[in-house]
Amino acid sequence: MKGIGAARLVLRAAIGGTMIAHGIKHARSLEGTAGWFSSIGFREPELQAAASAVVETGAGVAVLAGAATPLAAAAVVGTMAVAARTVHLPNGFFITGEGYEYVLNLSAASVALAAIGPGGFSVDGLLGIDEKLSPAQRAALAAGVGLGAAALQLAVFWRPKAEPREPETGQSAQAAPAPAVD
Repeated sequence: MKGIGAARLVLRAAIGGTMIAHGIKHARSLEGTAGWFSSIGFREPELQAAASAVVETGAGVAVLAGAATPLAAAAVVGTMAVAARTVHLPNGFFITGEGYEYVLNLSAASVALAAIGPGGFSVDGLLGIDEKLSPAQRAALAAGVGLGAAALQLAVFWRPKAEPREPETGQSAQAAPAPAVD
């Protein structure tokens, strides 16, 4: 295995292993995961919890094996886009403040993997389908399908919780009575 082949394998292991770990974590605590989905505004939280466990684990296995790599990468991009929109974007960039740094990097790595392909030591390589599309087509497929699926999931299931609003000055706020003077 030469340099680029090793790089492809490292990317597949890092992305796939991360997604498998997250999927298994969600699968082991479906009730808690459903509660979390509900708390951030998702309808059908039990369905969301089960779907997250299946999609994250399945995408991770597929990425790790290099099977249907652009579609597996799309599943990662979609999952990370939903996480970014529902949780991380309002918190800025850095992960230390729950920002979108992590989900952006995992998505970018997935699109890059789709573009360079999984390599010969992969299911796609063994089936001879790893080079059927150009690198740009594979990257566009991963990004486009992933972002489209995320947009659909958000449109159908996500209803963000309304933030409590401060009353506008002068409309509903009443002036405090003046203190009594003796």
